[in-house]
Amino acid sequence: MKYQKINGHDFYNMVVNASNRLLEESDFVNALNVFPVPDGDTGTNMSMTFKAAVKEIENLNSESIGETSKILAKGALMGARGNSGVILSQILRGISKGLEGKTEVDGKELAVAFEEGSKAAYKAVMRPTEGTILSVIRAAAESVTNVEERNIIAVMETVVTNAKIMLDKTPDLLPALKKAKVVDSGGMGLYIILQGMLDALKNDIKAEIKDVAVKSAGATGAASTEDVDIKFGYCTEFIILGDAAKSKEFQDKIESLGDSMIVVGYEDVIKVHIHTNDPGKVLSNAVQYGELSKIKIDNMREEHREVLALKNEEAASDVQKEVAPAESKKYAFISVAMGDGITRVLKDLGVDYVIEGGQTMNPSTQDMMECISKLNADHIFILPNNKNIIMAAEQAAEISDKDVRVIPTKSIPQGITAITMFNYEADVDANEEALKEALEMVKTGSVTYAVRDTEMDGIEIKEGNMLGLVESKIKTVGEDYFEVAKEVLESMIDEDSELITIFYGKDVDENKMEEFIDELEEKYDDFDVQCYKGDQPLYYFIMSVE
Repeated sequence: MKYQKINGHDFYNMVVNASNRLLEESDFVNALNVFPVPDGDTGTNMSMTFKAAVKEIENLNSESIGETSKILAKGALMGARGNSGVILSQILRGISKGLEGKTEVDGKELAVAFEEGSKAAYKAVMRPTEGTILSVIRAAAESVTNVEERNIIAVMETVVTNAKIMLDKTPDLLPALKKAKVVDSGGMGLYIILQGMLDALKNDIKAEIKDVAVKSAGATGAASTEDVDIKFGYCTEFIILGDAAKSKEFQDKIESLGDSMIVVGYEDVIKVHIHTNDPGKVLSNAVQYGELSKIKIDNMREEHREVLALKNEEAASDVQKEVAPAESKKYAFISVAMGDGITRVLKDLGVDYVIEGGQTMNPSTQDMMECISKLNADHIFILPNNKNIIMAAEQAAEISDKDVRVIPTKSIPQGITAITMFNYEADVDANEEALKEALEMVKTGSVTYAVRDTEMDGIEIKEGNMLGLVESKIKTVGEDYFEVAKEVLESMIDEDSELITIFYGKDVDENKMEEFIDELEEKYDDFDVQCYKGDQPLYYFIMSVE
């Protein structure tokens, strides 16, 4: 049977096909986000990470699978975005270790590489959580740990099958997934990659890197100006409210109607995604299995024409182009932020480089490395200001040959507190310790909007509702963002509070801001209330209490 062994050329086709598939399905992966806020970016992060990896091997043309995987892993390492992208880069790094020095491998040797990928992923996470991408790569690797099978396709089929089995179990491992009736988004992204690798072998695909627009608010992938042959024109997504046990039966029934098909069933819900030329036929089959909900049909040919008209819009996470000071200095700072107003505040406080990014747009390790390389300082501090950026920052610090310290700031207020409390006269270790301790003094709240209907912690949420969050947990829901902001602040204030800081976003009605601040100053007359025009997208208010 074909593919007793694969070399660098075969591996290239496998990973490029997987990258193309993930690009196409990134919007579907994003939609699996449990939290109903507008930052479901797992698919975008994984896709852009994998795209950066395959771009590195685009012109390599090496017969050696060891060399190809090594350069692929390096590309993923530098292009890693978000926690899911960093974990993916570590999986590829481990796989590369398992393939090191080999021109070609058989199924048994490939199985060893997957085991190394799993080990590397777990090692990268300080506190591994089961029910995530980690569980999926572990299950996939363990399924072939002691395999004697030499045939590559047989090994990959086992890997993909067991990845899917574990993916379907993720809601049982994480209560939040079960409540939201979704599987883990990172695990889904990895499953799509593994399936794409298998498909390349089974269908003898000679893959070419596609430049497809990644549909995600605030994070757009590079778009091609070349024509693309779209075989199936309608991206069709919907939910069947019916018996999840029949998901495989339904999948078999619609398989001939399109491609890029994903059918996932759990409890009384079947989620469906397919590219087809006849959405009506797909839906008419689906309705036999239960009531249909959340139907979405996109004309991909029309979207591609619009992409061509825009002619390669600039990619996400552009780093501000400024000239770094030539003279050496003891300390320098890199921060991540979205919004012109917030950026100005950070730079006024002494931040050397502000990388544009945050919710929905996580900068890559490469973005941070570019800033690091421009700074001539003995010690460099990075303030990520978002929990999903911390791992990429830590990865940049790890591979840099400079002394780079990451202060794990999870919000803009924490980042601002860190920079304002920095002691330029103290030594670097004392500063690092003091800043990490200072983060505990800051309570962060925000107001955004719900992107879908759901229920969390007994709170019923409708799409479009204003959401008040405290430390990333939903505290209150309402219709008016000013009223929700007041409730959020009230819940954060205690007897030790002295300072309220507010950054208002670009979508806030400025005519009402003065009245809002007057109310706060009257209610909290013993507090110092500071207000700044942050211009941030997606979040009406970012607030802190200290």
